[in-house]
Amino acid sequence: MSTLTRYSAIPYTGPAPTNRAPYVPKNAEPANARGEAIATTLGNAAMTQERGQDMPTFLVERARIADVLRNLAENPDLAFILPLDCFGTDYPDREERFDVVYQLYSLKNNERIRLKVRVGENDTVPTSTGVFKSFDWFEREVFDMFGVRFEGHPNMRRILCHEAFQGHALRKDYDPAQRWILTEQNVARIIPKIDPRFATEDTDFERVTLNLGPSHPATHGTLRIVVTLDGEKIIGADAEIGYLHRCFEKMSETHTYQQVIPYTDRLNYCSAIINNVGYALAVEKLLGIEAPARAQQVRLMLSEFWRIADHIVCISANLVDIGALTNYWYLMQPREEIIGLTEACSGARLLPSYVRVGGLAVDVPSNFLEQAQRLVDMLPRYIDDVEKLIWKNRIFRERVQGVAVISKEDAINFGFTGPCLRACGVPYDVRKASPYIGYETYDWDVPIAEGGDTYARFLVRFEEMRQSLRILQQAIDRGLPAGPVIVDNPYVALPPKSKVYNEMESLIYHFKLIMHGIQPPVGETYFQVEGGNGELGFYVVSDGTKNPYRVRVRPPCFPLFEAFGQMITGQTIPDAIGALGSLNIIAGELDH
Repeated sequence: MSTLTRYSAIPYTGPAPTNRAPYVPKNAEPANARGEAIATTLGNAAMTQERGQDMPTFLVERARIADVLRNLAENPDLAFILPLDCFGTDYPDREERFDVVYQLYSLKNNERIRLKVRVGENDTVPTSTGVFKSFDWFEREVFDMFGVRFEGHPNMRRILCHEAFQGHALRKDYDPAQRWILTEQNVARIIPKIDPRFATEDTDFERVTLNLGPSHPATHGTLRIVVTLDGEKIIGADAEIGYLHRCFEKMSETHTYQQVIPYTDRLNYCSAIINNVGYALAVEKLLGIEAPARAQQVRLMLSEFWRIADHIVCISANLVDIGALTNYWYLMQPREEIIGLTEACSGARLLPSYVRVGGLAVDVPSNFLEQAQRLVDMLPRYIDDVEKLIWKNRIFRERVQGVAVISKEDAINFGFTGPCLRACGVPYDVRKASPYIGYETYDWDVPIAEGGDTYARFLVRFEEMRQSLRILQQAIDRGLPAGPVIVDNPYVALPPKSKVYNEMESLIYHFKLIMHGIQPPVGETYFQVEGGNGELGFYVVSDGTKNPYRVRVRPPCFPLFEAFGQMITGQTIPDAIGALGSLNIIAGELDH
């Protein structure tokens, strides 16, 4: 006999959604004050401060952008010498339709700045490639995705889409379902410029232009490097990307904030959890919320485990390319164990989609700390054994020492971050410079190396794995904080199913969140985390609706691969293969 049970529902009494009020970041006033100080230091009339932002932000006259960037970099008190990003945003209802956005970082002062140039449909922007080498590819991407042209750019052609692609995919009026098929006839014919050092050299060999990839095993079907050879020496090189381009940023505009999380997995699929965390923190910053302490510590621990897994893939695959297969099979075992721990938490392996805006999808298993301790205990042996196999190996050392060198100055100018920058002696790590999810409460060091060669990049990644283990051991010793793993806010997180089935208010909250999604306030923000390859940042623009108006990912691999042609010029093909693996180019984030 059926019975009816009456439940006394307790309505949610927390803050209501604030999508009607504009987003004002907590650090808006300090950013305003610092912006005023920067403007005073430069005394530049071409800049107008945009107040109420999360970092000093300026609107810059279109014709003066290169001068302003140069002044910011060369001013000794400011020293904004690290070019992080250059990207576009489309506002079709505005007369000056596009924003071209530049973000720079000062290693000296540990601070960021954002510049915006407003551009009409038929306007051009002076190129900034004479100031920062990094902006060569970034400007090409803005042209490819939005159609904005940069006057004076040395190679103004598409970069992510093929030459027969029609239209510009990130414009708001571009149909996301439209496809333009790449055929053999559409593949760009690339003739690399010969490096001036070798242009007039006498040679006994016929100079040959060769496609290295995308079908070469070391390029994994996703990278194409065209090299000009003089005998065995590379005297010119150019790279083509876009073979794995899925337009993450366009898909983010057609899905809700929570639905974007699985797409972040597929950026760097070797450390997907870190992508989840970075994106979720950006949206949480917009919402003005913070995940519970338990969720934050789990995020940190899984991020460090996946940082180790990312470095394992880089090192082991690189050693295979050099010819050392044993190390690959050996290192895959601890990586498999890390994947197994993630599977126990999320039910998925390589692409877990475990993080949620506001916390985690579900709590970790009851034996999470025991399994984490087992991994922390087992990993040092694998790291030490592989080190012993290679460090004194003459073949290995001759393949990596002095190979594919990049100077500290060039690495900074190309926008390097992460292990590749630290291998040039620059101790920049987002976890130290701008701590998040509690990194400031742990005792650990930032490893650096000198030389900027393939050997230095190996050294840094090996030591970073040990530092991650050091962080993990401290986290295990602390134990997990008690409490929930997601915020108690039905405008952000779904109510528990037990309440949805039994309480009218929870059923309504569930319905509203599924149908209308999270609705952050109108505004924009940027949040950065330390990914496996360097600074992984998410710039999010909200128009107050359930879908992001714009999501920009700052991909660490993009500037790394841009510099690859310069790094291998003067080297041989085997040197290029070893160097490519040491950069750890992940095609998902490279092509984003």
